[in-house]
Order: sequence, then C-alpha cells, then structure tokens
Amino acid sequence: MARVRRRGRVIGAVLAAALGASLAGCSSTGGLRAEQERAAKAAGGKAAVNTPRWTFAMVTHSGDGDTFWDIVQNGAQQAAVKDNIKFVYGHDKEAQRQSQLVQSYIDQKVDGLIVSLAKPNAMKDVVAKARKAGIPVITVNSGAEESKAFGALSHIGQDETVAGEAVGEELNKRDRKKALCVLHEQGNVGHEQRCDGAEKTFKGDLQKLYVEGTNMPDVQSSIESKLQSDSAIDAVVTLGAPFAPTAVKAREQAGSKAEIDTFDLNAQVATGLKDGTLGFAVDQQPYLQGYEAIDLLWLYKYNSDVLGGGKPVLTGPQVITKKDAAALQEYTKRGTR
Repeated sequence: MARVRRRGRVIGAVLAAALGASLAGCSSTGGLRAEQERAAKAAGGKAAVNTPRWTFAMVTHSGDGDTFWDIVQNGAQQAAVKDNIKFVYGHDKEAQRQSQLVQSYIDQKVDGLIVSLAKPNAMKDVVAKARKAGIPVITVNSGAEESKAFGALSHIGQDETVAGEAVGEELNKRDRKKALCVLHEQGNVGHEQRCDGAEKTFKGDLQKLYVEGTNMPDVQSSIESKLQSDSAIDAVVTLGAPFAPTAVKAREQAGSKAEIDTFDLNAQVATGLKDGTLGFAVDQQPYLQGYEAIDLLWLYKYNSDVLGGGKPVLTGPQVITKKDAAALQEYTKRGTR
C-alpha cells in the first residue's frame, strides 16, 4: 500500500512538472510572458514593436510653463518609445501661431498629427490641409464637438460640459451656495463649457470671472477683489491646476473662507487636497491623453484601427478629494498624474 502511495506521488510530480513546462512553453510565445517582455523593452527605452520609425507631431495651445501639458507630453513620449515613434512637440497659446506650427509639420511630411482645438475656427483649415496631404489627425483635450466635423480619426479627452456638471454636483454635495468660476483664457471654448456645465447642475448661484492667465499677479488681485466685494462667495473654481494656489493666496489676502476647488491635478494640487487647503479637483488624466493619442495613431498606421465610433474617447472627469490625495502624490511627483 505504501509503495502505491509513493508511486502516485512520483507520477503526480512528473505530471506537474510536465504541465509546468507546457505552460511555460505557451507563455513564451504569447500571453503574460510576451506582454512582460514588451513592457520590459519599453521600460528600458527600447521599442516593443518592429514597425517603421514613423514621426508623429503634437501641437497644442499651451503657453510656456504649463504643467498640465508637461504631463500630456510625458504620456506621449512613453508611448512613442514603446511604438518606435519619433515624437516632436510644438505649442503656442495664440491660435494663429498654433495653426502655423501645424502647417510646418505638414510641410515636413510627418506621418501623423495630434492637435488640440481650444480655438477650433483657427484650426479648421489647417486640419483639412493635413487630411488632404494624407496625414491622419487625432485631436486631444479640447474641441470634442468639432473633432469629427473636421475629419479627425478620434478625439481623446474629457467632455468639458460633463466635467462642469460634475463640478456643480460636487458643489451641491458640499452645500455651497455661491461659486465663482475663474476663466483664465478668453475664447477657449472648453473653458466656457466647463463653467456652463457647472452652472447647469449647481443649485446655487455661479458667476464667471475672466482673468489674464499669463499674469498671475493679475489673477490673484482679480480673485481677491471679487472675494472682498462679495463675502457670500463660498467656493472658487479655477480651470487649471497652476491657478489653484494663486486662488488660495487671494482667499487669504481677502480674509475669505471660500473653498478653493480646481480642474486638473499636479503635485501642488495633490498636496493641497491632502492638507485641506483645497476642497476637490477634477482630473481628466492628461497622461492618458498623450499616451493614447500616440498609441491610436500607431494602431491606425499599423492596422487601420480607429477607436470611439465617432464619439470622444473619454479620459475624465474623475473627482479627486482629500481621501484620494495620498495615493496620487507619488504619481504626481513623477509627472504621470
């Protein structure tokens, strides 16, 4: 009887070893191991594919020193390494100069274009020229409503109206009664949609305040003056992470108790959420916008794939509060959130 049990254990061990070898052989040609190998190559700065080295250009409406767009670029650069793409980037807050940058990349005959449509009318003709030249275009961040009409393959970002509505709902949860929505770039359709969306769902009174976003002292003094003149304002919503700390300073100088909330996330905003200086943030995950834009262009060139079915590929909104801040701080410090 003991001999039978020993023989059973030996047979079981042999079968287990054979099964393990079989599974290892399968995973070596695909599945988890193949995915791990591709990830390791990308992490080591090596392409994970053997497709041609195409050149993709991204042109945005960013001004200088905008940390949001730094995060978008980080995502795009990471995907470019993985996909064997040469990635080039240009930006200008002036719509006409942004359009000229796009034209310069068309003239250079890049293989794909990624553009933001903060001021869509200025970009319409040049996007059409890219299409005529046979260059596929993906839009990111702003211009979701115009993207399909302009002939872009897909739009990647958040629906700004939906994001604004989420802000209004969050303000209601916090029992706010009067809010100030600070627009730092006049003519930006996405900014208007954010404030309009918030006004749609907010049960209290929401007012707009237009400021010159390139002049932070002016931004601070404008918010400060508004808070001093109207003590009933109990919430200030900024439309970009760099403006949240400025609004905090304005609140302190005005002696106001208004809660400061913001769109977008960076390391400073994560810290402010954690220590209670800020109430909440609406994250549209800019890293994803850059990463997915490169990846989708690569998929289109490689396999004629298109995502979205004519609808935007949404990366937000995600409402971030104090309870989420600690977990996100690590990611904001490395520039991916």
